[in-house]
Amino acid sequence: MSSIADLLRLSVSELKTVFLDGREPIPKGLLEALDADGRRGARDLAAKIRSRQHEKRAEGQRLRHLLRYERELWAEGFEFIAGVDEVGVGPLAGPVVSGAVILPSGYKLRELDDSKMLDEVTRERLAEQIKTDAIAWSIGIAEVEEIDCLNIYHAGLLAMRRAVECLSVSPHYLLVDARTIPGCSVAQRGIICGDKLSASIAAASIIAKTARDAMMIELDKKYPGYGFASHKGYSTPAHFQSLRELGALPIHRRSFRPVREVLGLEPIQYSLFDIAVEFMTD
Repeated sequence: MSSIADLLRLSVSELKTVFLDGREPIPKGLLEALDADGRRGARDLAAKIRSRQHEKRAEGQRLRHLLRYERELWAEGFEFIAGVDEVGVGPLAGPVVSGAVILPSGYKLRELDDSKMLDEVTRERLAEQIKTDAIAWSIGIAEVEEIDCLNIYHAGLLAMRRAVECLSVSPHYLLVDARTIPGCSVAQRGIICGDKLSASIAAASIIAKTARDAMMIELDKKYPGYGFASHKGYSTPAHFQSLRELGALPIHRRSFRPVREVLGLEPIQYSLFDIAVEFMTD
């Protein structure tokens, strides 16, 4: 390794390329030497490196905290812990989709978070990495007809159960976002806001969200003019306008009030949509 004196002979641009852009390990004493350097750019570089180090430490702490539920279960001897989450509760069209993911013990993935907190590009990138790294992952789907028959709450649970059943490795324990899955023999725990608190559930939310988005993009090709590739079936002004102008499609949920209104159908009494769906996000 070059001495600090040798490194300081490099230009600030060269130092930045090596230690900031390239993220090489910072030699002991380099930051202090940059602080004392007569070049303003060198002092600025030291500040930027320290900021990067702080961000890295904070991210490491966040990821450790995100594994607290998993660490407890691993310590109790549960090797394969599956996170389970669903997306697509609120939309007026399309299926509800669940993801199930078993992460390796101690798994940390930079930027892993609730899918709602991520932009589309980051979600897609993380989804591919999770699929590569996971011990097992799967999705479960409940179609529009099942949503209308069962109601969206129970259809979501059905999609979750299907995702768990499709895992190639049998989980020893389930961490589920906000609920527990009936008819499932695996030990489980529901965690309110689990997609923000558990790495496994966050990973499942990313897998489910990217899978459902891809489905809605395909449905946009099948049913042009409704904007499904953009709004993914959610209750946006553009979606309402297309519903009014073009009418309801087979993929629209007839148990949801806005769709029923377009079709001239009476509201369903005590509809889950009427009661709660406008307050839900997924």
